[in-house]
Amino acid sequence: MPRLQAKRFAAPDEIRVLPRAHVDIVTLDEVSVGLARWEPGWRWSTDLGPQTGTASCPVRHLGYAISGRLHVELDDGQTLDIEGDSVFEIPAGHDAWVVGSEPFVTVEWTSAGAVGVDPEGPAERLLATVLFTDIVDSTATLERIGDAAWRTLLTAHNAALREQMNRFRGREKATTGDGFLAVFDSASRAVGCGAAMVRAAENVGVAIRVGIHTGEVALVGPDVRGVAVHTAARVLSRAGPGEVVVSATTRDLLEGSDYAFADAGSHELKGLSGVRSLHRLVGRASGG
Repeated sequence: MPRLQAKRFAAPDEIRVLPRAHVDIVTLDEVSVGLARWEPGWRWSTDLGPQTGTASCPVRHLGYAISGRLHVELDDGQTLDIEGDSVFEIPAGHDAWVVGSEPFVTVEWTSAGAVGVDPEGPAERLLATVLFTDIVDSTATLERIGDAAWRTLLTAHNAALREQMNRFRGREKATTGDGFLAVFDSASRAVGCGAAMVRAAENVGVAIRVGIHTGEVALVGPDVRGVAVHTAARVLSRAGPGEVVVSATTRDLLEGSDYAFADAGSHELKGLSGVRSLHRLVGRASGG
């Protein structure tokens, strides 16, 4: 349950000293918030790139710039200068560097737990419910409405679904271009979030589908890995427009809840052994 609490960066839970950077991190249950100072001359590709082993930063950043200036270049060529006293979002897949002689100082939310973490470091294994979404017929929609309208629609879709992830305490782990990968510590919250996401997407004019599975996953830096992740992705592939489809494992965990499911058949899921029983959410006894 969310609880009333506060912490000070003067007494952080964790301190990370990085090449030409310093990050103080406080943790509020499942949420980590970082106060970061990136020194003049700092550049991601030079100072952190060798550690991650990727061509560009794989982490999405959402935060508030206190002071200084950061130049960002996305893999697709888009560029932006972020200055102090501004709120920013930087998608995964970018390079960035401090401009000028003043440090770039920020408070960040989504990336605080991942910045400077070795992606091949020790994995934290835990039981989680994994949720995937995607937009139905996204390519056809893009071709029909054009690039500009699609970007506007996708922005509205992303904001609407992220609002529901926050509401149901899901942790966004990745975007898939037209969908999300998130993990939850509760099967009921994941299913509730999936249903709310479907409604939220309808309100902005798109149809999505949702696939959910519960199993053990490995958290490695910002990534979530394991057979459970692949299983959830395969469950998604069996969902239709506006549907939330769950594995038998997730359905069994909700035995006795007021969620109502219909049999969605038994399927061989690509890359997985055996036949899997799937179930489609049809509502709640309480009417939700």
